[in-house]
Amino acid sequence: METEAIFILGTLLFTGFIAGRVASKFGLPAVTGYILAGVLLNPQVSGIISPSFVNSSDLVTIMTLSIITFSVGTSLYLPKIRKLGKTIGVVALFEAQFANFFIAAGFAFLIPILLPGKAQYAVPMALLFGALGSPTDPSATLAVAHQFKCDGPVTRTVMGVAAMDDGIGMLNYSIAAAAAAVLIAHTSFTASSILSPLLRIGSSLAIGAFIGALFALLEKKMNINSTAQMLALLLGSLYSCYGISMLFNADPLLAVMTMGFVVVNAGEWCRRIPEKVSGSIEEIVFILFFTVSGMKLDFSVLKSSALLVLLFVILRVTGKFAGTIFGARLASAPIPVRKYTGFCLVPQGGIVIGLALILHSMPVFQPFADTLVSVILGTVVINELVGPLLSRWALKKAGEIHS
Repeated sequence: METEAIFILGTLLFTGFIAGRVASKFGLPAVTGYILAGVLLNPQVSGIISPSFVNSSDLVTIMTLSIITFSVGTSLYLPKIRKLGKTIGVVALFEAQFANFFIAAGFAFLIPILLPGKAQYAVPMALLFGALGSPTDPSATLAVAHQFKCDGPVTRTVMGVAAMDDGIGMLNYSIAAAAAAVLIAHTSFTASSILSPLLRIGSSLAIGAFIGALFALLEKKMNINSTAQMLALLLGSLYSCYGISMLFNADPLLAVMTMGFVVVNAGEWCRRIPEKVSGSIEEIVFILFFTVSGMKLDFSVLKSSALLVLLFVILRVTGKFAGTIFGARLASAPIPVRKYTGFCLVPQGGIVIGLALILHSMPVFQPFADTLVSVILGTVVINELVGPLLSRWALKKAGEIHS
């Protein structure tokens, strides 16, 4: 078993690296190559990788997604984003909630038509689908931004918005889950069902801030002067932050993102940590994360839920674009931010997959749980493939691709 795992790991890194280089040669983002490499290695396509490995690859996903999420947090360096602070907050609120509303309204109207057998669950399903459309996965855009050395108001706005709308998405999800359970089981709302999402977000922020401050203090006091030592301390702190969050039922990704934010803003001695992470291990992390994501694609899911997947993608993208333009205008953002930020908010993954799987495990949602997870997985794959291409195009049009 150990030999097979080592062979698979080597195959993932080798194939992903080659595919990323080939994609770059054709002017595509390397992350697109990584995902296509995962599709090629998918057990349903080539059979090179066994289904058992794909089913047990959650640890790889968690370890890589944690580092990516930390990097998103470190992109929120306050002096750079301060003049965009109002823009980030307003855009994040409106793009998340417009996507939520567009999907919920569309699904409430169309589920009885497309799924007549589940018409009685149309409203609960619509509420849950809407909430799951709020979050944005910044991993793909982050990969594109690092590959092409992007910087500017659009890049900084995208990173800030993606970081904030995970929190908004979690709040939407908790409220929608409570409301859907009431509608299905005819139970009543309680104070805890309303306050629990706020408590979870608050505990996530507190844990991330504490571990981030502890890391920054140790990094300074222990006189660490080599990248290897810094990475050892960082990864130890990072995975401790993730584990503690799980232990206290907080959101680990929000906690890790908060940790990154605290670290990069702690002081001058921590300022170059994102650059060291990027130069040392980030490409390996991107290859593993996106290649494994491509391997998890279930083609039967796309076939059986094709219409709902297409509907979800269209409504979500429409809501993201409309909310971004409206919020950016309201905040008097620069014209490039209004025109191009929405294109960078298409990718979806990470947290939304986890939330969908949590819903799948709840007995009250069993009548439509399989459909819900199928649609989410299908849309994630489409958004992760199309998203990097749109991000590269938008950042280029905005004049923020410098290499």
